[in-house]
Amino acid sequence: MVAEGRGRRKPAGKKGPTVGSGGQGRQKLEPRGPTPRAEARPHHPAARRAKAAAKRPDNRPRQQRKPDNAPELLVGRNPVVEALRALIPATALYVASNLDLDERVAEAVQRAGDRGISILEVSKAELDRMTGGLLHQGLGLQVPPYEYAHPDDVLAAAIESGRAPLIVALDGVMDPRNLGAVVRTAAAFGAHGVLIPERRAAGMTASAWRTSSGAAARIPIARATNLTRALIVYRKAGLLVVGLDLKGATSLFDLPAATEPLVLVAGSEGKGMSRLVAEACDMTVAIPITAGAESLNASVAVAVGLSEIARRRGA
Repeated sequence: MVAEGRGRRKPAGKKGPTVGSGGQGRQKLEPRGPTPRAEARPHHPAARRAKAAAKRPDNRPRQQRKPDNAPELLVGRNPVVEALRALIPATALYVASNLDLDERVAEAVQRAGDRGISILEVSKAELDRMTGGLLHQGLGLQVPPYEYAHPDDVLAAAIESGRAPLIVALDGVMDPRNLGAVVRTAAAFGAHGVLIPERRAAGMTASAWRTSSGAAARIPIARATNLTRALIVYRKAGLLVVGLDLKGATSLFDLPAATEPLVLVAGSEGKGMSRLVAEACDMTVAIPITAGAESLNASVAVAVGLSEIARRRGA
């Protein structure tokens, strides 16, 4: 019988092998060093997020989409004053500290105070953070989600206005600044409303509000569940649906129906009108531009179109 001596290992049991020396000589285990950061591990979710962020031009983190019922912070002196004049519901007015006062700031503070809206003084850095770096001019107005009109209500108001109805429809415009510019132009040229799709299109965010310079408080904006069907309803009501298209069959300046009730339709910034929306148009018109030049974006095209319609109508 051999006595169990010191340093000898016990045979492996049911619980697995016991702790050993880790090998001898060349077979000895080498230390692996400190655990790398999550971003440095190829298959870690943090590494995939960092790789995706590096591919974006400005390396900014992906912004989470706001829910439709989230409040908006309207910024800029003109948009804030216009919203307060139009009695848009608001919960708070943010004013940057040490702000150079002018008549718009004074009017905003006066109107907010008269309506019992909370007036909060914050640092410029805090207002920068709240607005995501937008040019706020020292003012921010927290407003509830924009209340869109129904397409039928816009149509009824246009018919009852006593003037030839004029409505602007946008198909898939994704940039809220383009939407805001269209709203501002539509209000300037006497359009009765703006119609946009409910999905895959920009909505009336704070950026669109600001670009509209407050015009969104003076003109209704309707959202259609199905833009094509809404345009067909407008056609049946007697409005001529005219689409702006680079390859339109008629020149805008030869449009004979400019004085009739009509809907002016503009497509997205890159692809223009979708096939179904184009098929819902009674006709397509082109804006003559220099050969070889790029197409105009939606807001500029709508501005040119409304300007020509206003000229024909003698506005």
